[in-house]
Amino acid sequence: MILKGRVWKFGNNIDTDAIIPARYLNTSDPKELAKHVMEDADKDFPAKVKKGDIIIAENNFGCGSSREHAPIAIKAAGVQAVIAKSFARIFYRNAFNIGLPIFESDEASEKTKQGDEIEIDADRGIIKNITKNEQYISKPIPSFMQELISAGGLIEWTKRKMAILNQPT
Repeated sequence: MILKGRVWKFGNNIDTDAIIPARYLNTSDPKELAKHVMEDADKDFPAKVKKGDIIIAENNFGCGSSREHAPIAIKAAGVQAVIAKSFARIFYRNAFNIGLPIFESDEASEKTKQGDEIEIDADRGIIKNITKNEQYISKPIPSFMQELISAGGLIEWTKRKMAILNQPT
């Protein structure tokens, strides 16, 4: 899987309240959540983010509460991947459960700038900064997790597996 997009940069400890403020959790509609994604970290982000963009942050991205609304809002806004030095474990799992690819890379976090164009080879764990003509390493996504992403998340993956199992022989 190859992903290519423009970078949005964020710092350390971006918690789930910064990703999708609690005041908007009266809905679970992804389109409504996307209208407010990251607005407490960057008030202009919801208006400026474009489909295919990529978020890069520092340490502990997605810390705080365990709500799935955070990765749902990011994905619904059109962000195709998140790269950080580290992720809160519950955010990490929730992201894969809803089909949002995430990557851990110290180098990409430290060396990219907002607006850079990057390309991610998810199979090999290579991130290319096209703007700077540099290459960084990330932990590759295991094949099972790539299956979850390709299916659109855990629920869709499960539906596909169940359909296969229920086919007449």
